Amino acid sequence: MIYTTIDTFYLTDEQLANSPSRKNGVDQRTETMLRIYGCELIQEAGILLKLPQAVMATAQVIFQRFYCKKSFTVYNVKRTAASCVWLAAKLEESQRKIRDVLNVFNRMEQRRENLPLEPLDPLSKKYEELKLDLIRTERHILKEMGFICHVEHPHKFILYYLNSLGASSELMQQVWNLANDSLRTTLCVRFKGEVVACGVIYAAARRARVPLPENPQWWLVFNAKKEDIDVVCRELALLYSYPRAEYIEVCKDQKSFVLSTRAWNPPAPVQELNARRQQANGTTSSSVMQANGAQGNSFRGMDVGNSVQPAPVSTIRESAVPSMPVATANGHNTVKGEFVKGESGKGLVDSRKELSEREGERHRERGREREKEKERSKEREREWERDRDREHVRDREREREHRERQRPRDERARGRPEKAREVIPSREHSSYGAFREKRNHRHHPYDKTNLKAAAS
Repeated sequence: MIYTTIDTFYLTDEQLANSPSRKNGVDQRTETMLRIYGCELIQEAGILLKLPQAVMATAQVIFQRFYCKKSFTVYNVKRTAASCVWLAAKLEESQRKIRDVLNVFNRMEQRRENLPLEPLDPLSKKYEELKLDLIRTERHILKEMGFICHVEHPHKFILYYLNSLGASSELMQQVWNLANDSLRTTLCVRFKGEVVACGVIYAAARRARVPLPENPQWWLVFNAKKEDIDVVCRELALLYSYPRAEYIEVCKDQKSFVLSTRAWNPPAPVQELNARRQQANGTTSSSVMQANGAQGNSFRGMDVGNSVQPAPVSTIRESAVPSMPVATANGHNTVKGEFVKGESGKGLVDSRKELSEREGERHRERGREREKEKERSKEREREWERDRDREHVRDREREREHRERQRPRDERARGRPEKAREVIPSREHSSYGAFREKRNHRHHPYDKTNLKAAAS
């Protein structure tokens, strides 16, 4: 049993030799090629997703650690690589959408298998299956790691060591490339980052014929042993001696990002036809479904009974409904789109046409719902604009009333009669006496006696 704690996930050669894949019958070379293949998928996917190198390095280390605890025959290497990329992106705070991860891996597999490039439909059943499987695999990885995903890469030691040794920029680039390539081996689960950093520096210096101080020996300053450095150099040399890694099918659950092979439950009409066929020719529907679940990841060969008839890939890609092999009385099996003899075969073809029509109707219904939702969104935007215009009108009215209240007193009196607009001057004004006499004369009757008295 391998227990995981922070920064102590390091195995011995004996533990690697007795890995779960070896116990399940996978030889050493096949396991090594699958590890290299999975790391190449991670590196290519990280480039297409425009992720930093730290994310790709973390994903490869998690990938190597996971297959030290689980077997390649149980977990598909392609699905595990996708889950490691998605998990590492979140750990390194460079998260990507699960839809982007699935589309990238789908495109990579289509290009590797020379298939037409077709993006995944987010509304399809296959997309939902891939999404759930990716989340499920991530959960298995976290459980096996004990939710401890701390990774210490050799890259951060490389720059410090080379600056201390006074290396050139060309040597730094070569060492950096070797450090990236070392992640495809099991060095990350056998040695600490300091040892791997010293090993790649030693290998790059020997390749570039750059002398490094040996008296005293420079690797002793960085807590590394010469024996471990030699092991690192041998692993890198062995890595470069391998041919290009290809996918080797060893997983029992044969899954692919291009064509799904998960067994599916047929609808009620198909189940009834299977029951009638069972009564007619003695075959069981369960054996047919097991044959469908055990077929390869490309649906190129289907084994039912004792005969095999290859199914063309183009025929399978024409329909979104999974093809189910049909065992006939003469021992031949057929795929959707081929002629089936017998009444039961005709009924099965008709039921599949009906299923295809129902699927198309559901797709059109979803399209209509999306159009209605767009119309409702536009109506809500128009209503919001009308409310905004009414609010602007109210604001202008309130502003006008405010300006009206702040106008001066003489401006508010412009519309009054002449008598109302008369202003009484102050006592300090020079014409106050004349004004008083005018006012008295206005309000008292004319009298000559008073006029003479005022003159005297």
